[in-house]
Amino acid sequence: MSEQINSPGLQDGASYGGAIDRISATEEAAVMRKAGRRREDRIVAVSAATQRAVERAILAARGTQPVLVTGPPGAGKSMLARAVHAWSADAGAPIETLSCAAVPEPLQARALFGCVAGAYPALPEAFVGAIERATGGTLLLEGIDALAPAVRSALARALAQGVFRPEGGGDELAVRARIVATADRELDEAPFGVPHEAIALPPLAERREDILPLAAHFLALAAEEAGVNAIGFTAEARTALLEEPWPGNVAELRERVRQAVRLVGGGAIPAEALLLAAPSDQVPSFREAKRAFEARYVETVLRLCDGNISQAARLARKDRKDFYDVIRRTGIDPAQFRR
Repeated sequence: MSEQINSPGLQDGASYGGAIDRISATEEAAVMRKAGRRREDRIVAVSAATQRAVERAILAARGTQPVLVTGPPGAGKSMLARAVHAWSADAGAPIETLSCAAVPEPLQARALFGCVAGAYPALPEAFVGAIERATGGTLLLEGIDALAPAVRSALARALAQGVFRPEGGGDELAVRARIVATADRELDEAPFGVPHEAIALPPLAERREDILPLAAHFLALAAEEAGVNAIGFTAEARTALLEEPWPGNVAELRERVRQAVRLVGGGAIPAEALLLAAPSDQVPSFREAKRAFEARYVETVLRLCDGNISQAARLARKDRKDFYDVIRRTGIDPAQFRR
């Protein structure tokens, strides 16, 4: 199912400019826009806050100015930043990604601008920096706020002047890549030395309409990855998902759903499999959580079959002996369900 979504943040008569995919794995319709060729390269935009961020990203994609996407860790900044490239006229060009926090501060200038041979005695060979490698495409700087102030200043000068020089000398090189960056916080100084587009992505707790559609999206991905048939979440699980504060934002939600699929396999995901709202020292072990799910599942099937083990085994698609072993392991007495 697809439909055209009118965007109030765009000019009158404008729209997202294409069909918007919708999903309903947990009966929650989720507006999704492709940000790449893969199924996981999609952005779920149901809440007004996320839709505003998507609209700004679409507008930014039409231009050539640098783009800064800000938001708390795990909010989905890198996905939205990559979408700016995917929705631009240069979508077929390469995108180079540099994780600024992963580069030691003494090597950040080298990683960004490159260096000539001998510039770093411990790394004597010449090195092509990220700006040059991204020529003709986009350079995504993940966590630009992790760059040392001197390196950020050098980047701003390079963008303002349109040229940069590798560390240790060498010829000036033209900046021929568009810069898209993410940051966990707003930057006080001008990060690029030139005008830029700014996009703010709020924490998941401030866009709760996205939670269930996002969970459905991650469930479909995790089920496909695990090769199982996950049909959605129980009512209790849906309530728990909505009540969770999600301090880890979208990244935490994705991991919780992924671990639940590994724990439960196919069928509906129960609340206990999500391991929500429990202090770290109270989180059950994998074995404990699995046993809790087994007990709940066995009770449900036996209740449906009035305690008939053979019928329950057929319903569970298990050999009768194997299913009886599961019953015995849970300590549940089938007789209590017989009428």
